[in-house]
Amino acid sequence: MNRRTLNLTGLALAMALPSLAFAQASAAPPRVAVTDMAYTRDVAQYFEAGTAKSSGAVNANANSVTATHQSSGTYVAGTYSYVEQRELGSFTNDIRGLILKGGAFRLVQGKRFDDGGPQLSKGEQALNQIQTGKPAKPPARQPEVLDIIARIKKGEFPGADYVLFGTLSSVEFRDQLSPLQGTTSASYQFSLDLVADFSLINTKTYEIKAAFSAQGAGNDTKLLSDRGDIVRPNRGQVMRDTSHSLAANVYQQLADQLGLAQLPDTSPHNSANKAVAPPTPTPTTTILR
Repeated sequence: MNRRTLNLTGLALAMALPSLAFAQASAAPPRVAVTDMAYTRDVAQYFEAGTAKSSGAVNANANSVTATHQSSGTYVAGTYSYVEQRELGSFTNDIRGLILKGGAFRLVQGKRFDDGGPQLSKGEQALNQIQTGKPAKPPARQPEVLDIIARIKKGEFPGADYVLFGTLSSVEFRDQLSPLQGTTSASYQFSLDLVADFSLINTKTYEIKAAFSAQGAGNDTKLLSDRGDIVRPNRGQVMRDTSHSLAANVYQQLADQLGLAQLPDTSPHNSANKAVAPPTPTPTTTILR
């Protein structure tokens, strides 16, 4: 009787082990792909196209000389407007870094946006129509960078459970020169402000798990002793600061909406459990004499 009991106990343990392994496997962090920030802009392009033909002949005899010349041509010019679709990849690596540091997700690399390849310009289309006499074929429909569902279905994010999709809302560089009252000096500030919208999308159900806008900013300030001085702003530093502050703001809002663990502040004057707030960019001041 005891042997049967032991055998049944062993069978129960053997049946429980696969369930335990599945539970441990299912506890693995979900995989997320972070897209480069998508943007579109209206572009106007001037084009010219034309053809020209000429022919001539000279006939001569003892009494006269006859010359003939013929020429013809076709010329077309105009302005063509279209929507340019691109991705901005300069401000997303810091976002990926903070997501890795948080440990709630595993990162996977998505594919670059496929814009469908080069298309004939309007000038080339007009020239083909002039040369062949046939109406130009309408251009093939290009993939849309903002259509994230179509991009997921196309397989641009293989292996990802979620896609953090960002679209660029506003990016603005500023140059500002401010005279200092009572002096011949002036303050010169070069700054960058960037705003983007983000959505965390389930690649299987297309459910939006989080949605928010995030902002990043950076600036470089110089004090000029003479208003005739020539200064060069540190663009690299401004872009780096903007990227850092944007990433901190993105992670903060993801943590708030998904209940993720806050990143500890690495400053020695703060406790390890204090959340990191989106940093305010610290201006760098350089005095030129």
